[in-house]
Amino acid sequence: MKYIGLDLGSKTLGVSISDELGFLARSYDTFRFSEDDYDSAVDYLINICQKEKVTEVVLGYPKHMNGDSGIRASISVSFKEKIESKSSIKVHLEDERLTTVIVDRAMIEGNVRRKDRHNKKDEMAAVVILQGFLDKKSF
Repeated sequence: MKYIGLDLGSKTLGVSISDELGFLARSYDTFRFSEDDYDSAVDYLINICQKEKVTEVVLGYPKHMNGDSGIRASISVSFKEKIESKSSIKVHLEDERLTTVIVDRAMIEGNVRRKDRHNKKDEMAAVVILQGFLDKKSF
């Protein structure tokens, strides 16, 4: 089964996708939208899911380091509800604490240029989110 991973921001949606067996995540795209225009991001996602024949999505759930949920977490829950109300796609929330730090360090160590890091960080964070979900699922 194929999965899509998401890193939701206020103006970007980082997207990753798994292989057919649901073992490995890879980057897919970064969708840019007007600030807080989550409806267009939902429509974009539903189109990708139809094109790629994906029925389950893993959405990053941004908690604070102490485990509390804040405004960004509430936005992710609302985004999940919009997806599920407009489609038959099942959405899993996945803790995304430290994903941006992991991605930044990996890209710096890989000598990725600053501009390229900025352009790819959201979809690479989506890869980390999805791979974490896939790794837990396979046990």
